[in-house]
Amino acid sequence: MRFRKQTFWRVKICVFMYIFTFLTTKFILNLEIVFSVFLFSKNDLLLLRKTCNMIGRLIKDSILADYRRKKVIVLLGARQVGKTTLLSALWNGAEKVLSLNCDDYDDAMLLEGKTSTELKYLLSPYELVFIDEVQRVKNIGLTLKIIADLKLNTQVVVTGSSSLSLADEINEPATGRLIEYNLFPFSLSELANSTSEREEQRLLENRMIYGLYPEVVTEPGDAKRTLVTLTNNYLYKDLFAYKGIKKPEIIQKLVRALALQLGSEVSYNELSNLLGVDKSTVENYINLLEKCFVVFRLDSFSRNLRNEIKKGKKIYFYDNGVRNAVLSNFAPLELRNDVGALWENLMVSERVKRNSYSGNFAQLFFWRTHEQHEIDLIEEQDGILHTFEFKWNGKARSSQPKAFVNSYPNSTYEVITPENYWSFLK
Repeated sequence: MRFRKQTFWRVKICVFMYIFTFLTTKFILNLEIVFSVFLFSKNDLLLLRKTCNMIGRLIKDSILADYRRKKVIVLLGARQVGKTTLLSALWNGAEKVLSLNCDDYDDAMLLEGKTSTELKYLLSPYELVFIDEVQRVKNIGLTLKIIADLKLNTQVVVTGSSSLSLADEINEPATGRLIEYNLFPFSLSELANSTSEREEQRLLENRMIYGLYPEVVTEPGDAKRTLVTLTNNYLYKDLFAYKGIKKPEIIQKLVRALALQLGSEVSYNELSNLLGVDKSTVENYINLLEKCFVVFRLDSFSRNLRNEIKKGKKIYFYDNGVRNAVLSNFAPLELRNDVGALWENLMVSERVKRNSYSGNFAQLFFWRTHEQHEIDLIEEQDGILHTFEFKWNGKARSSQPKAFVNSYPNSTYEVITPENYWSFLK
């Protein structure tokens, strides 16, 4: 009898647990359906969950502050720097969000060639609209102009990988209607905010070799493969698809040549002779590499003094890891002869990120005379010159060249080493 009662209660408990589990599962599934209808797709929901552990981007708060201006926000950057992930972080508690990815043909067609009435019907039900990879939409500049002119109570945020025609497409018809931001690979400050300056100090050699692309940082054990894949599959993708590129192999040779001259003054004439193309082609290709966020250049600083180099250029990579991948060189620092150049590239690129994210509109230059006196970086802001020298060896002696002091007596001077670089990045 006791056995029967025990069995009875066990059955009742099992039935109860089954019903409870069934109802709970249905509730969760229905909740996910509700969210996927009004907010994002299922994949987007997974992405949102991951953002709880995401390294915070310094640019996020600035973008959120611009929501109140009701202009179309455009987020530009190289492939794989985290634009899509940042979009999910910009959700900001909105209840009705439309997310479109224009790599999907159907999503792109929702925007292409649409009238103002059609766009209003599509967008107005939502508080927030995310449009990813917007360069896939034909005549996107005109579409964004129409959206901006509708003056909806809908905040539209679009991203574009560094498509070469995108900047021209959006700026010409939509002048004054857009707010543009650039997104780069992680900055050292962003990583330090997520962990600590001490931790990033410990990983400094790793950052100099493998760089700061998000996947490299979050999956360090696979860094080499990630960078090789990134370089081979993404680095040149927009370039090779661009109608002006007739000899893709020249681009690859040019990037390698620039990687080998890191930290040195670059001669377009020498590059022209090396590659067997005319000087204008070299200049054009470097311009395209800049638009794709692969490299950037510093012009020489001159106030027309007799001995100053007036037309010189230095070219840096936005990411150390990409530069090293181009050369297939991930050797540790103690085995390299380019440590000084890697340190300089890291610091200059970090300063570019810092200025961009903080809205600092300072101009950056380098300085050199015909007598080989030089300064690595000059930052001109509000008429004041701040000069910097980058030394990997903190014990190396350095001073501001007398020729520069005599010509620009009110300038500041600082030597940036691994012992004091955090103040330079803030």
